Amino acid sequence: MKQLQKDLQSAAKALNALAKKIEAISKKLDGVKKTAPAKKSPAKATKKKTAVKTVKKVAPKKPALATGADRVLKIVSGYQKGVSTAALIGKTGFNARRVQNTVFRLRKLGKIKSLKKGVYVKA
Repeated sequence: MKQLQKDLQSAAKALNALAKKIEAISKKLDGVKKTAPAKKSPAKATKKKTAVKTVKKVAPKKPALATGADRVLKIVSGYQKGVSTAALIGKTGFNARRVQNTVFRLRKLGKIKSLKKGVYVKA
């Protein structure tokens, strides 16, 4: 127990000494900031240059690629009697899961409707 008290006292003394050193350093820094005036460079007369505008050639924009939903909707709208999921898979090149998800999303948005299981027409 006595050893612990001695250790704590020595640590407290060391901390107090460090605090005093930090205070001294901060006072020195404050003194340096106040005594060092900021140097201003004399203003020089400069000749203004006229700005030359450059014309950039704008490349024609490429048409945005159709999303999967756009592709499926375009195919479905082309069939009056409806189109099956198998035909959608063949026409779009998507896998079955992507076609199912896209059809589900389009049905929820109300853009297509189901005639019977697996056959869809434009709403």
